[in-house]
Amino acid sequence: MTLREEYKASLKSMDTEEWFDLHFHRPLGFLWAKLFAKLGVSPNAITIASIFMGVMGGIMLYFGQPNLAWLNWLGMLLITWADTFDSADGQLARLTQQYSRMGRILDGVSGDFWFAAISFALVFRELDFGDSLLGPNFFAQHQWMIWTLAILSGLSHALQAAMADYYRQFHLFFLKGQQGSELDNTAKLNEQYHQLEWGRNFWSKMPLFFYRMYTGNQERWTPKMQRLRAALNERYGEDGVPSQEFRDYFRGQSLPLMKYTNILTFNTRIIACFIAVIIDMPWLYFAFEVVVLNILLIYMVTRHEGICKKALKELGVRS
Repeated sequence: MTLREEYKASLKSMDTEEWFDLHFHRPLGFLWAKLFAKLGVSPNAITIASIFMGVMGGIMLYFGQPNLAWLNWLGMLLITWADTFDSADGQLARLTQQYSRMGRILDGVSGDFWFAAISFALVFRELDFGDSLLGPNFFAQHQWMIWTLAILSGLSHALQAAMADYYRQFHLFFLKGQQGSELDNTAKLNEQYHQLEWGRNFWSKMPLFFYRMYTGNQERWTPKMQRLRAALNERYGEDGVPSQEFRDYFRGQSLPLMKYTNILTFNTRIIACFIAVIIDMPWLYFAFEVVVLNILLIYMVTRHEGICKKALKELGVRS
């Protein structure tokens, strides 16, 4: 296999890759993956390293003093570096077939750790150094406002990232089948959860406890998708792959929405965060997540549910 072929094999799919990732994070991630493969480093170890780098980078965004602005730039560099590691762990897993549910869970929560650190840093930055459009020290005098905005931003972020990931995995199911997707369902997860004992399987059961809640929340937001999945299971067997004609039909409908899933994941929000830090208005980042990205999320959910409704009609199933 040539180096170019190896690189392509390390990607999830061209359908779901973002332009910036393809031209920056993925090439760097591939180089890291090749190095770590030679060193015998596991994908999970890379993910854990990315968590520490991303959290440290997030903390450095706190410093609002002009003479310490270099720490903000160092923080942005660390967060970007952490994201190349976040890319490398998945690429290494695909190259070496080192897949695990723990790896998927770790990969999913790594960004949550980064953005939690970023959010706390930006809140305290506003309280200690911030001047807003509403006047000097406005948030220091109305602390509940910045905390409310940050909490709403964090809740929005978690939902946006979860739904973007879910739609991406559903698209990959039609593109590559079950083996090429990480699509789960709560029925299976509940079975596995209840088969484990807390005393004997604590470290396996604890992540599964949270992961099934995460998956259940994704399912609650997608009733038409769940109806389509049930219809496909009835017709093709559990986790069965539909006909190539139907797969191509659904892929064609879903593909235009992939650009929105990319916007709701990392690059767009972190660019908005960096801009807010550079212009010294951290609160704008929270407002961006709460207003702009939630509008996009609602649009994406509505569109995707409509696609699933049409797909049910194509199968001859009442939605």
